[in-house]
Amino acid sequence: MLEVKEVYVGYYRDINILQGVFLAAQESMITSIIGTNGVGKSTLLKTIYGFLQPNSGEIIWQGRKLTGVDPYKMPLRGVAYIPQRRNVFPEMTVEENLQLGCWTFRKHKDQIHEKLEENYERFPVLRDRRRQKAGNFSGGQQRMIELARAMMIDPKLMLVDEPTAGLAPKFSRYIYDKLLELKGEGITILLVDQHIKRALEVSDYVYALALGKNMTEGPRKDFENLKERIKEWL
Repeated sequence: MLEVKEVYVGYYRDINILQGVFLAAQESMITSIIGTNGVGKSTLLKTIYGFLQPNSGEIIWQGRKLTGVDPYKMPLRGVAYIPQRRNVFPEMTVEENLQLGCWTFRKHKDQIHEKLEENYERFPVLRDRRRQKAGNFSGGQQRMIELARAMMIDPKLMLVDEPTAGLAPKFSRYIYDKLLELKGEGITILLVDQHIKRALEVSDYVYALALGKNMTEGPRKDFENLKERIKEWL
């Protein structure tokens, strides 16, 4: 469904962070991108979503060129993005935060109500606290709000950046379980994660980056002996 072809991109035109990166994310699978800090994992997600424009290369989504598409048009293409940093509006209620995910069909009240109900079913704790300000929630609960808001558009592809960064183990397990549930609903997930062991447990296919370039790739089973793979990389 998603193809990244020989992408070169950077925050300054003459300095490329990503140097010829390529990947393919298959339908209804979790594809993970792993690697140390600074290798370009988050930069790749920002490029796919349109926050950065490649200096060269192509991004193809469902057979259509995605390169150059503005970020605000991505929901119309069925693409959702959850950044690493918390991204709720703290002074707004849970329900108001979720409604912001409906701006592409904001005039259709019945559809908004339907999507709210669907996501309260996915995240029951949000229904119970839907009138409370999002800023009063823990980091893990705010992640739930972000996932629920992303699901308001019925995305076909979710770009998820470090979903459990800074979370307690209990909430980390919950978030990973939810990602597996979303995969079960047919959503394609491209996941960036530094928790390599846990990412491998939920992934179907894995790409490892080093210094902005592809280092290795393969199905999850190829990474089961992770210590040996790391020795090979070094």
